[in-house]
Amino acid sequence: MTIDTQIANYYEKLVVDELTSRDEVAGKPEDELADIACVALNRLPARYYRFSVDMAFYLSVQEQHQMELAVRDAVTHALKFVQEHGRGGE
Repeated sequence: MTIDTQIANYYEKLVVDELTSRDEVAGKPEDELADIACVALNRLPARYYRFSVDMAFYLSVQEQHQMELAVRDAVTHALKFVQEHGRGGE
């Protein structure tokens, strides 16, 4: 197992979960969703963990709520940004 398979950014999961919960992304191609996720993630700080249980254990309820709000705002911005500016591969 290499190091890059042992670590992950917690915000990646939160962004994907938020993005796929939105009705306005239904029917969008996977590569467009990836572009939107990248724009959203670039607006958020990195929050790396090695084991997902680490994040659940160390985050307070307030911190988790703040992260969810930040993710919601970042995804909203990213959806508008990609719609207005086009996708990176175009």
